[in-house]
Amino acid sequence: MFTLTSASFASGGAIARQFTCDGADVSPQLSWTDPPAETKSFALLADDPDAPVGNWNHWTLWNLPPDLRGLPEGISKQARLPDGTQQGSNDFRRTGYNGPCPPPGKPHRYYFKLFALDAKLELRPGSSNKQLESAMKAHILAQAEYMGLYGR
Repeated sequence: MFTLTSASFASGGAIARQFTCDGADVSPQLSWTDPPAETKSFALLADDPDAPVGNWNHWTLWNLPPDLRGLPEGISKQARLPDGTQQGSNDFRRTGYNGPCPPPGKPHRYYFKLFALDAKLELRPGSSNKQLESAMKAHILAQAEYMGLYGR
């Protein structure tokens, strides 16, 4: 089974301040198990479905190498990373990861969704989560999800 985990916070648990706009706003560490053998690349989305305006995207990445099994904490916010991974624009209109930053009230859920794909995607750096979702639709071999909570 294809699974996603993190050493940065427990599944369903609170996301530490350092991974939010109230802290250093660095991306959390993520790890995953072996994907299907036909995997040619991975894509990752991080979203907040509880945002007042509807689903809010915090991170959009694609073309992660097929032999990769994780991301360290604090990924660079460059549009193109040295290993060929590309990052898109999030709903803050910035490239790379921007962490939880909810309004005061009930904690929000933050979903990190990893997709094993049967192709590398032809998307320009800076593409949106909607463009990524559309491009990968016919290429998803497996999906894994990990969720954390953050509130103020």
